[in-house]
Amino acid sequence: MRAELRQKIIEVCDRKVAEKGTKVGLSFYAFFANKNDDPELLMEAAEWWIKTHKLDHFEKAEKIKAIVQSEL
Repeated sequence: MRAELRQKIIEVCDRKVAEKGTKVGLSFYAFFANKNDDPELLMEAAEWWIKTHKLDHFEKAEKIKAIVQSEL
């Protein structure tokens, strides 16, 4: 996974947990704007989420952050 995507995921997870608490769930779409301005990056995130880790559509932000950080 690209460093920019990894950093974005961590930042979004941190922000969402701060706003909504530790039980907040996210989908991989949470890391992108409501427009498809970088389809390659979106597909990279989708593949990481769905194929690599076989995650459900919504997962806890803390779980996602932990997975990303474990891969550093």
